Amino acid sequence: MSTSNSPKIDNFPNVTVDFQRKENIACLTLSNPKSLNAMTWHMYELLSEYLDEIREDSTIRVVVLRGDGEKAFAAGTDIKQFEGFTADDGVAYEQRIDHVTRKLLELNKPTIAAVHGYAIGGGLVLAAACDLRYATVQARFGAPIARTLGNCLSIRNYRRLTGLIGEPRVKELIFTTRLMGAEEAAAVGLVNAIFDESEFFEQVDQIATQMATRAPLTLWATKVALARLQDEQPLPEFEDVIGKIYGSADFQEGVRAHIEKRSPNWSGA
Repeated sequence: MSTSNSPKIDNFPNVTVDFQRKENIACLTLSNPKSLNAMTWHMYELLSEYLDEIREDSTIRVVVLRGDGEKAFAAGTDIKQFEGFTADDGVAYEQRIDHVTRKLLELNKPTIAAVHGYAIGGGLVLAAACDLRYATVQARFGAPIARTLGNCLSIRNYRRLTGLIGEPRVKELIFTTRLMGAEEAAAVGLVNAIFDESEFFEQVDQIATQMATRAPLTLWATKVALARLQDEQPLPEFEDVIGKIYGSADFQEGVRAHIEKRSPNWSGA
């Protein structure tokens, strides 16, 4: 694949989303190597901008989303950014995530999440918004937010995850904070297939290449139909809950504990 010159953040020179393409396949690589590809605000913005470009580029037929390095797809959102967050900041943050995931969901061409390592928190949400998910044996999925920050997901992401793996499993993963292995993820339908690590990206590339030869309007119509079926029921109000969570003392304690490298002391307030 040809390498592009992706924009970077001045004070985070190694943090970016890299956009490469091979013929009619686009590859977006989440890259924050020092933090297991945890997403920064800038990375979310770049991802959003690239998805806009890809939507308008009729020569691109398939998109592959992956993580940089060997350890992670994406390990959530970079927690350092949450210092000083207010209730309004929390609502705006979840709206930002919804905005990006909806672009993935509504993209007019199929998307593949190539999960190599951890896909947790925001990483799980991004993978779940892709049309297909392939994983290595070492891949791990989950949302351990009840152990780390004491925050929550948006109601759209709760609904999407419930649709993929069922309500009892979503509750169990979040309540216990355990991570789901690749084999379990495949067994419950979250992952389409597991490939050996040594040939993982080659296998994903073969699938993307095959998909790129198929009728694009058929693929698009299928995406639209299934998205409309999932969105058939209107979503209830949830911003009051998000505001309470991100405006809580517990959330601030979770952020401080992460920065100070200790376990949080939850108060329930």
